Amino acid sequence: MESFGARLHRAMDERGPLCVGIDPHPELLARWGLADDVDGLDRFARTVVDALGDRVAVVKPQSAFFERFGSQGMAVLESTIRQLRNLGSLVLLDAKRGDIGSTVRAYASAYLDPSSSMYVDAVTASPFLGVGSLAPMFELAAEHGGGVFVLALTSNPEGASVQRARGADGRTVAQTVLDEISQLNAGAEPLGSIGAVIGATVGDTGCDLSAVNGPLLAPGLGAQGATAADLRVVFGSAVPAVLPAYSREVLTAGPDPAALRAAAERAVAECRAVLALS
Repeated sequence: MESFGARLHRAMDERGPLCVGIDPHPELLARWGLADDVDGLDRFARTVVDALGDRVAVVKPQSAFFERFGSQGMAVLESTIRQLRNLGSLVLLDAKRGDIGSTVRAYASAYLDPSSSMYVDAVTASPFLGVGSLAPMFELAAEHGGGVFVLALTSNPEGASVQRARGADGRTVAQTVLDEISQLNAGAEPLGSIGAVIGATVGDTGCDLSAVNGPLLAPGLGAQGATAADLRVVFGSAVPAVLPAYSREVLTAGPDPAALRAAAERAVAECRAVLALS
């Protein structure tokens, strides 16, 4: 089976370096003139899917905004995932799961097993019970051509106190996470399938990000303050592996589908220019 890294590399070449989040928080639903209920959630998600599903490389539903509506919200999420996959977008579920033993295996089965109704191309994961605790996710991803994006240097300001803390060997926590991901991606071409989440707002990381040899998801663009120009500052020579992620910067253009498409096209154009992609 073709690896996630290879599929992502091709999708970014064909559709452009862009990941668009589906983050239907109450304020955004209200801005679109939608009720803060399951019907509003469903209409919001369907609009984004119809506008962008056939043209954006990666779409990233934020699981929490669906989970808050219980089983009905999860049914909308399942439908959203299915529709996106049918339209050719890679689906990255932003769930930030992490645990140990049978629990992390259950998370892996939920998101990375093709027999699951929640099956996606990739999922975000938290490594702070140890990167090794995520092994069941990595193994199932490898078996079925999926991907895992591991938190390393996040765009929220609170993250730095943990992620930049140094261990006994002098490495930061973030560097330790990146080093372990690098080992998992060793020798992969054109790109490994285990990615890192590194915020576009974090500035100079002090890390050799090109050694990761996997996709680098860059949230924090737009409403969180980072611009496409910040990508070169943060990622340096690793920019060819960067997957820029936008949410509110694109979503606030809705609910008009044409306006959503135009906002996504602007984001792609900005990122192509900065990342020196043709």
